[in-house]
Amino acid sequence: MNGTFRLNGRQVAFEPGQTILDAAISLQVQIPTLCHLAGTTPTGTCGVCVVEVKGLQETQPACATPIREGMEVWTDTPKVRLDRQAAIRRLLLSGHHNCFVNDLDVDRWTDFQLETLRRPWHGTLCPSYGDCRLQDLAVAYGVRTQGHVPRPPAHIPLDDQHPMFVRDFSRCIGCGRCVKACNEVQVQGALAAAVPETGGGKGKTWFPAADYDKCVHCGECVQACPVGALFEKKSYGKAWPYETERIRTTCPYCGVGCQQWLHVKEGRIVRVTGVDGAQPNQGRLCVKGRFGYEFIYSEERLKTPLIRNGTGFREASWDEALDLVAGRFQEILRAHGPDAVAGVSCARSINEDSYQMQKFFRAVIGTNNIDHCART
Repeated sequence: MNGTFRLNGRQVAFEPGQTILDAAISLQVQIPTLCHLAGTTPTGTCGVCVVEVKGLQETQPACATPIREGMEVWTDTPKVRLDRQAAIRRLLLSGHHNCFVNDLDVDRWTDFQLETLRRPWHGTLCPSYGDCRLQDLAVAYGVRTQGHVPRPPAHIPLDDQHPMFVRDFSRCIGCGRCVKACNEVQVQGALAAAVPETGGGKGKTWFPAADYDKCVHCGECVQACPVGALFEKKSYGKAWPYETERIRTTCPYCGVGCQQWLHVKEGRIVRVTGVDGAQPNQGRLCVKGRFGYEFIYSEERLKTPLIRNGTGFREASWDEALDLVAGRFQEILRAHGPDAVAGVSCARSINEDSYQMQKFFRAVIGTNNIDHCART
């Protein structure tokens, strides 16, 4: 049975089991989030989605606080804004987040900022500059770190052994989104969850180390990262996110029809991501769909039909090539009958194309000699 609670002074309904954030989203009430990943278990670690709840002295994480009957919640009060600012500042100071040095002349950069640029994969600004959730929140809440001393961990690992992407933990904020994406969305179990600290120790830092024996290299963790801790090697340094145009298309690799965003700069693809909420893939992509786009620009790619000419081939127009194929089909059918012809459909074709091909062979040519290269 549904209950009611008060949200920003308004009496509203909620469903059993809903969190404050769930209800706010359904009611189109804006609550900023950072560690929250839709469809996964909430962690409440970042402190950005905090709200005030009547009767409680401290603000509460909206993503991890279930609603109770009669609860009174406020989502944008002075205390809420101060706590969100403090959380954002803490995250900015937790690692090598020097994205706001553009606000300063080089001669005013701190030793920390200069040292950051000397680390591997830091020769330029963060690859997520302009498309970073932490950066967006810092701007929205007016948070700056000038006058504060960053305190990144003493030892910050860097994993750049993966052929497709880099795990730069100097920018990791410990939100756990990559772990949730791997373990609960893709269900691969390649990233270890945070181990609760015991014994009252302080200062312990957790980094989501990868087990590449379990990894299928889908890159779901890269897409889930809200900062620049995970990024694609091939796109590094090619374009800032704000320089690219997003073009929606269908993945060409199989018949599933996964929806993609092509991030294009000056007519060239520099990155591919999934379209959140789109059918059938709900934003997910496989290793080929996410990382296998450079074949488009291969010098070996055929750009025009080829017709055998002696021991080699010559270029031909589509009309000439299609007339030749149609003519040869007719010759074979007249001489040997329809079962002398067979077809193999490409696994990269969409389902509609494969359907049309089998229909052509069965209804037009008159044979059931039709197969698919992915059947085995």
